[in-house]
Amino acid sequence: MNRRVLATFLAGFLFSVGLGVAGMTQPAKVVGFLDVTGNWDPSLAFVMMGAIAVHFIAYRVVPRMGSPLLAERFGIPTRRDVDLRLVSGAVLFGAGWGLGGFCPGPALVSVTGGARSAIIFVGAMMGGMLLFQLVDSLRAARHQRSASRLAADT
Repeated sequence: MNRRVLATFLAGFLFSVGLGVAGMTQPAKVVGFLDVTGNWDPSLAFVMMGAIAVHFIAYRVVPRMGSPLLAERFGIPTRRDVDLRLVSGAVLFGAGWGLGGFCPGPALVSVTGGARSAIIFVGAMMGGMLLFQLVDSLRAARHQRSASRLAADT
């Protein structure tokens, strides 16, 4: 096993353990956090603040490094625009999180424990991803056909 695969496995394992310890694999914990008018559970806010703090520091340290240890270059996003795809994706993510009590990472961790609700959630998530791919490829093909027709007409 090469170092890159091992590092990826260890990072994923550490992440999944952290999700479990933080209680993020329990839908009731997530729903309790989202229930601000009822029996609100603020503990998830501390988990999020910890994640934001780690990202805040890493985002400032990483660019100062010469190169990553196990890759050719850093994969830092450069896009800053907000478009319909981003907003609709965020809305769908939030709706799925609120209705299902899972976001993708904790759901995958919960699947390994055989949680039925997580299996259903991950199945629906994968179905949604496949549906998006289908619709997006059809849209791209239609756009390409329109561009080809326009070029042929000129």
